[in-house]
Amino acid sequence: MIRFIFVAVTVIGFLVLSIPILAVEWVIGKFNPRARDISSLRIVQWVFRFILWETGAKITVIGYENVPAGETVLYVGNHRSYFDVLMTYCRCPDLTGYVAKNSMEKIPLLSTWMKRLYCLFLDRNDVRQGLRTILTGIDQMKKGISMCIFPEGTRNRTDVLLPFKEGSLKMAEKTGCAIIPMAITNSADIFENHFPKIRPANVILEYGKPIYPKELPKEQKKFLGAYTQQIIQDMLDGHKAKS
Repeated sequence: MIRFIFVAVTVIGFLVLSIPILAVEWVIGKFNPRARDISSLRIVQWVFRFILWETGAKITVIGYENVPAGETVLYVGNHRSYFDVLMTYCRCPDLTGYVAKNSMEKIPLLSTWMKRLYCLFLDRNDVRQGLRTILTGIDQMKKGISMCIFPEGTRNRTDVLLPFKEGSLKMAEKTGCAIIPMAITNSADIFENHFPKIRPANVILEYGKPIYPKELPKEQKKFLGAYTQQIIQDMLDGHKAKS
């Protein structure tokens, strides 16, 4: 339980103490938006690394060299835990916005930081709003901001992936950017599997080879979500076979 308290204090403390930081970042943005964005990115990445250290989690990273340097990409991963965001975001080499559920937009300060870092909020029950969110993501990627999405649509507690929503991959299709598949194993062992306690866990985070939609055969391109899902499922099955 002590780890949960430490993490909670860190999160709340950062959000409260970051109010003046947000103000300074706003001023910096008036003169140099790029400097503001990178500064915000590195600050949050540092906090996420510290929180992960507090959990005691041992994270084994495989295939990080598959993330192409200097390219805008769409990260696509399975979703098991709140900590999936922390462990993947702190490894993003450049600006990356995450697609999150719209309920998070109501959380003070947290939503402010998320918007500052180009995160988008998705209402899964509103098709039109969902389309607008995807279009905004496409626009951001065209401006050089990578995006990350968990196409299962919710945290999945099973070893078998939920069907990927095909529309979520449109950001890569419409921009021609690479899809980076991510397979995450055991992240729920940090928190969700024994809520409300946080415990050390051995987590595997694997990055697959880039998928360029324009280079795929017609049939695979047509069902890009299912194609990407199978690649991630194969990586997850590989983790299980080695354990």
